[in-house]
Amino acid sequence: MIRSVLMAAALALSALGMGAAMAAEHWETLPDLPAMPASAASGSVPINGARIHYAIHGKGPPVILLHGGMGNGEYWANQIGALSKKRRVIVIDSRGHGRSSRDARPFTYELMAEDVLAVMDALHVRRAPIVGWSDGAIIGLVMAMKTPARVERVLAFGANMDASGLDLKGGSAATMIAYGARAKADYARLSPTPAAYADFQAAMERMWTTQPDYKPADLVAIRVPVAIVDGEHDEVIRPEHSAYLARTIPGARRITLRGLSHFAVMQEPAAFNAVMMAFLDGRPGDQLRFTWLTSRTAPFAALVVSAA
Repeated sequence: MIRSVLMAAALALSALGMGAAMAAEHWETLPDLPAMPASAASGSVPINGARIHYAIHGKGPPVILLHGGMGNGEYWANQIGALSKKRRVIVIDSRGHGRSSRDARPFTYELMAEDVLAVMDALHVRRAPIVGWSDGAIIGLVMAMKTPARVERVLAFGANMDASGLDLKGGSAATMIAYGARAKADYARLSPTPAAYADFQAAMERMWTTQPDYKPADLVAIRVPVAIVDGEHDEVIRPEHSAYLARTIPGARRITLRGLSHFAVMQEPAAFNAVMMAFLDGRPGDQLRFTWLTSRTAPFAALVVSAA
């Protein structure tokens, strides 16, 4: 879903001069990620011509983290610490991403959902909640739709379920350009086929030309608890599409992270984590109605929650 953003450019975040600062809004930045916490275990699972890499952090009931398109599991570095205090956090690299391999067959979201199920089977996880970002959120919703017995609940951040949900102009945003450059460097560092980035990118873009393409009748079949989360300034997801998903999926909640974008997991992890933990803990919706008032730079309202 994160598409056409792979130009070699960087987002400037500072200015020359004493005390000078760029006028970029908080949501226009792509912060660096912290180092990944040490994992308790890691490995890979063979499935459908690929080996799917996973890492496990902490102990307790499981939760599965699924990253965005062109990314990898390290993009959850800000969330793992909060979750692993009381959960067994399973971080999966989607096929062809990060440390996972792929074969020549086309990418599909349903194929990647099968990969997640294979990891769950290998780790003897019968059922788990899914936290997904972007493409990972789509995969989580596909799993809720196709294999609901395996999915406890889904937090879907920055998801579209058909082409109408995308704002194609968002691909030119500075954050998206910076993300593309970072994704390319990460691929060279992590992938078992580090020289194959161009082929990987082309294969992903072929998927994005036709997928996802789910209809209202598909969405109304979802019966697990769902939170549809988006950033107020999401570069690529139309807010009306998030509202449509929350309105169409039975019982879904709509959560908008005010002052943040498609990269809220990095821009304001404390706010994202507060919403994530409340949803995973199954708190009633009225307990999610609060305003988060802290920022790395200055107080601002970073969170607003509205019911579908």
